[in-house]
Amino acid sequence: MSVPERPSAPQTGLIAGRKHALDGLRSIAVAGVFFFHTATDSMPGGSIGVDVFFTLSGFVITLLIMKERIATGRLHLGVFYAKRLARLWPALLALCAVIVAVGLLFPASGWGGQAGFVLPAAAYVMNLAHFGMFGESIAGETLGPTWTLAVEEQFYLVWPLLLLLMLRFWKVRTSALATVALAAVFVLNRFLLVNAGEPLDRIYNGPDTRADELLIGCALALMFTAVRDGSRLHRALVSAARWAAPLAGISLVAALFLLKEPDTPGDWFNLFWTWGPAALALLSAVLIGSLVLQPAGFLSRILSHPWLARPGRDLSYGLYLWHLPVYLLLMPLIPALPLRIALTAALTVLLAYASFRFVERPLRGWANKRLEPAVDRSTPAGSTPGTPGRAPSAPNASRQPAQEPEPAGQLTN
Repeated sequence: MSVPERPSAPQTGLIAGRKHALDGLRSIAVAGVFFFHTATDSMPGGSIGVDVFFTLSGFVITLLIMKERIATGRLHLGVFYAKRLARLWPALLALCAVIVAVGLLFPASGWGGQAGFVLPAAAYVMNLAHFGMFGESIAGETLGPTWTLAVEEQFYLVWPLLLLLMLRFWKVRTSALATVALAAVFVLNRFLLVNAGEPLDRIYNGPDTRADELLIGCALALMFTAVRDGSRLHRALVSAARWAAPLAGISLVAALFLLKEPDTPGDWFNLFWTWGPAALALLSAVLIGSLVLQPAGFLSRILSHPWLARPGRDLSYGLYLWHLPVYLLLMPLIPALPLRIALTAALTVLLAYASFRFVERPLRGWANKRLEPAVDRSTPAGSTPGTPGRAPSAPNASRQPAQEPEPAGQLTN
């Protein structure tokens, strides 16, 4: 299925090319969540990696949609969903298979008794299972972190359709403002749930209670699509980014070490769980936007270093999937915490590399080869996207498939 659309804005420098600094940001966020799970006392706020990555996911997925729509004049929805599945599902299924196999062979190990969690993990409903939508609430243990994948996949089912609907009737800037308004509606929804006394599992894991974080990233991507490179607004944003990036970065780093998310009812609980996720998403959006606006800036150069960018690009998904299962497997075997953390880190990196090298990259490449021709066929030859009958401005411009950025990664609490 493909939905023909007229591009509302030309390609701009802001959304063109890969953002290597964002890959480095993924690495930092993954490290935060890793230490939150393995050394909680030292990094109690590592769970804010969730907020960073939800915002980054909304930003990246919207850029991907807008790039294809601008390049081809439409979004091929079937190809879009197939690519998402090919990118994320194989590594998840491989994780489930290994955990179940080891658990059956060694039932007394930390991976024993995990088979019951495979279905909600593989079906992307672990977040719903966490707060008891299918009966008793389950922790998921080794597969518990897949609740974030579930939130994102549920969002991906709805957002492309909603975005195309908005763009059919509104300009990109208006759609960006509407997205901000929709995010505010979901903040209000969380306020009502918190004040109604809903349990933390419901507030933490709900697709609706995390939607504002994803939508803030989406709104940022739409704004950048609408801003012309070199315009007065662009220059103003670049100027603001010079001081906003350090403030946002310092605030998020401080939160890693100082912020402990409240888990008992009270005034702080109500205040944080009403406004906290949105505030963290806004800080993340400021940082993301600043990195994109200043690709040659000091912070961007640091985060773009290959030692940070390459793991974020290639390994962040595998690191997310494997770090907690490995830690739980080693927990009864390695009593000394520092040694356990070190071994967990080493084994997680090895497994993440194996996942990338032998599962993710081959299957993604195979899927892209089969799916890109469908995108090419859906674009009329010899016409500029959205302007039938006019020659493209560059040879084969209408047949250039949008380069697919890596997904922003999925993290857990």
